[in-house]
Amino acid sequence: MFKKMPGEEPSRIVSTTPDTAVVFKPAVVKTPAIITFIVLGWRAVVSLVLTVWRHPVAVLVVTVPCALSVLYGWRTALLLVTPALVGIVSWGILDRPTFMRWIGWRLLAWWRLVSVYRRHWQPVMIVSGLGRHIRGRDYLPKLGKVTCTSWADLVTVRMLSGQAVKDWADRTDNLACGFGARSCRISVIEGGRLQLTFPRHDPLATPLPAVPIHETASVGPIEIGKQEDGQPWLLKVHGTHVLVAGATGAGKGSIIWSAIRGLLPAVSAGLVEIWALDPKLMELSFGRALFGSRYAADPGDCADLLDDAVKVMQSRAARFAGHRRSHTPTVDDPFVLVVVDEVAFLTAYQHDKELRRRISAALATLTTQGRAVGVGVLAALQDPRKEVMNIRNLFPDKIALRLDESEQVDMVLGDGARDRGALADQISPRPEVGAGIGYVRLETSPDPLRVRAAYVSDEDIRDMVTAYGEEAH
Repeated sequence: MFKKMPGEEPSRIVSTTPDTAVVFKPAVVKTPAIITFIVLGWRAVVSLVLTVWRHPVAVLVVTVPCALSVLYGWRTALLLVTPALVGIVSWGILDRPTFMRWIGWRLLAWWRLVSVYRRHWQPVMIVSGLGRHIRGRDYLPKLGKVTCTSWADLVTVRMLSGQAVKDWADRTDNLACGFGARSCRISVIEGGRLQLTFPRHDPLATPLPAVPIHETASVGPIEIGKQEDGQPWLLKVHGTHVLVAGATGAGKGSIIWSAIRGLLPAVSAGLVEIWALDPKLMELSFGRALFGSRYAADPGDCADLLDDAVKVMQSRAARFAGHRRSHTPTVDDPFVLVVVDEVAFLTAYQHDKELRRRISAALATLTTQGRAVGVGVLAALQDPRKEVMNIRNLFPDKIALRLDESEQVDMVLGDGARDRGALADQISPRPEVGAGIGYVRLETSPDPLRVRAAYVSDEDIRDMVTAYGEEAH
């Protein structure tokens, strides 16, 4: 049979076992040696240029001593290099922040690139399924620049043609384990390029004391705590609505009271009014003197207070129509922040259907029309399921503290948030470790931001009431 096949096909057959498929040898094109040398040389030059461009400090640290040793001998090189080493060490001791910014993090980035990412790149990509092995050749995503910060490695990657962000988001656990990190987060830089964040340690492991009350009257953004990168966490409350979701003991009260603390100078100046709904009678009642007549705990009173907020909103909308499209706080038209401690007690667990209908309608009206006229809602709840809170998508900014189930993360922060690294279901239930830690999804960015709210103790609340209780109302 094989003798009758035309051309050179019979000579290319490498397996003729009857119970296996016929396999043909791939065609081989002989490349001239000069072309091979040119290609290899070009790749070497490009790699050298990229290494110098991305890691100039590391290249200088390695090449300068070697060059001096070759030109003048190792004794002379040691004599010349020693003063520089002494100066660098002294710099690191006397001014560590600037030393790490200009020298330390750059050297660490080069070392992590060589010893971790470049070393393990090929096996991690192949085993995780992000790379492909086709006909004896590996097709791998391109490893780009590695940047080190005080808490994480930021790795730039160019995806293979045809890959999607979801392909990477589904394999964050593989990437974290493969490179020896506790977690991995995915963010999009531009089309085809991603940034992988691998934390080296947790900068939010230590509880934060309450943020001092500033003397300047302002409607925000309000300092609530600290971001993972060490920067202050500033929460916007004016011109938006904020939903805080978290299990019992997750730290919802810390966010609420930190927001109230930040607004107290503006409350004293008459630029802000805080309306408090406290159906559980366990959180906002501590500072009842700060709210005066704008405090409600009984479901009927809560419904009346929300109806009053809707009337204020509609009155302003009628006056602002045709004149302005945004709100500027004044004494005549202060910013109104409606704080609801456990909104599910009013919208889902309320047995009176009429009250439940009124409250749900008022909250929906405020969250759809209120922010343009200076009426905002800060709501907290434990269970983010839709049957419990069916208007959660009306809150532009969302915060997920510790949650009980992984599915709840996407319920709060939106689809795909957990795949991009918002592991709110893995936050420690121990208060000293995990209370106040959460992930923020802002209206302006789809990428979750990991934060920790400062802890506001009962003593801090009493001091607030003593200092601002009379002025607040």
